[in-house]
Amino acid sequence: MSPRRPLPPPPPPAHLRTWPHREALLADRNRAMGELTWRILGGRRLVLFLLTLAALQAGWLAVGGSLMSVTDGMVDPLTAVAGALGVCVGLAVVIPAVFAVAFAVRRDHAARELLVQWAALDTDPPRDAAFRVPVLSLVWFLLAFALCAPGLWLCFAVPASARPGTTTYAEVAALMGVGLILWVHGLIALTKAVGHYRWAVRLGARRPEPVR
Repeated sequence: MSPRRPLPPPPPPAHLRTWPHREALLADRNRAMGELTWRILGGRRLVLFLLTLAALQAGWLAVGGSLMSVTDGMVDPLTAVAGALGVCVGLAVVIPAVFAVAFAVRRDHAARELLVQWAALDTDPPRDAAFRVPVLSLVWFLLAFALCAPGLWLCFAVPASARPGTTTYAEVAALMGVGLILWVHGLIALTKAVGHYRWAVRLGARRPEPVR
């Protein structure tokens, strides 16, 4: 597997800036901002986001299904062993996926900070408009809605509709876990979409003095 490509470096401190002219500064600024915008909202980031979501759901369903199988009345030894193996396999998928999500969130935060630092160097309205990426922002926003709505419904409707003696704790936990995963990922997507939109609006309204 090829090593993960690092994020662009931050802009150099003021006393180390050696751009020969403003156009050179703007070229480096626009290159870094384009790369960072793509890292935050681009297609590759979207695919990785959906893959980690799918991995978490698959792992959690394996855990929940195994728990339901061993709590459903009388359980024979073979079913108990299969259930334990299912839980172990599910956790082996869930735990790395959780770390992957946390790493991706931290990386998005670092990219956002770098984006703000590069944007603060100067302003270039004609080319800055390209960093709004309205289509990508809309895709993330719609994805957030598509995840949050069913996630919240599962988190509240499942325990509310549970009936003692009919619905087991394992069933409630499994379905609420599915809803929680959807809801958390929806919030992550919403934060990305709204955060980038607000930054782009401020970028378009800003008229600072150029820093050389």
